[in-house]
Formats: sequence, C-alpha cells, structure tokens
Amino acid sequence: MDICLYEPEIAQNAGTIARLCACMGGNLHIIEPASFVISDSKFKRAGMDYISKANLTLHDSFYDFKNKYNGRIILLDTKATTIYHDFQFQNTDCIIAGRESSGVPEDVFQMCDEKVIIPMNPGVRSLNVAISVAIVFSEALRQLR
Repeated sequence: MDICLYEPEIAQNAGTIARLCACMGGNLHIIEPASFVISDSKFKRAGMDYISKANLTLHDSFYDFKNKYNGRIILLDTKATTIYHDFQFQNTDCIIAGRESSGVPEDVFQMCDEKVIIPMNPGVRSLNVAISVAIVFSEALRQLR
C-alpha cells in the first residue's frame, strides 16, 4: 500500500504521514510543488527520526506520478460517495490526499481510479489530512492483513 500527497501545504502533516509510512510499511509519494521543502524543520520535527526510514518519492506532477504508478489511485475526498470502509482495497493501491486548503483540481479528481469519503457529522468541513489518511490507511491494512 502506498500513500500520496498532492501538493501538500503543511509540513507537519506531511511529516506525520511520512512517520505513518515508516511505522506501518507504506511508501510515500509527494507530488510537487509542496508549500515547503523536504528539509523543512517542521517536516523533520513531525516525522522525527522516522523520516529516514520512510520510502519517499517526489514527483514533478500528478501526470508524472500517474504514468509511473502501476496500481489503482484511490482519492480520499469530501466529494466522493463511496464510504472508505465499504471499499475493497488491494495491496497495490495508493491512497491519495489533496491539498489541505482545496483538495485536488477537477482534472485530477477525474483521473483517479476510485474515490472514497470518511463520513462526518453535518456542519463540519473536514478532518486533518494526516488523521484522514491514517484512518483510511488503517482500514486498508485491516482488510489486507
């Protein structure tokens, strides 16, 4: 299982997700441009010494990532209709999360193979991206292991 961040904006979220990948055995892909540099102290602080244990790949664009990735790309998005725990994950899937402020553009939304959502109470916008990724990644691992 892989995780991908589309043009992440908050270094601490990306560092936390890198740490998740290191601890749980996932690969992390980051689609540039990020709003921070990978050597950012906030990224390193959130990832702690796990950053060096995370298998991290940078991609110049979504198109670059899509052309190189051999599995399904599963978008985690508030506009999706399939609830994440009703979705059947596969070992070669990649869970992708969009920018913290705006998700992914429509063309990227359309190019993803599947879309899943975390149901939430009415009147709230969204969860933190690192928490959202951890919830869905955990369910995928539960199904596969």
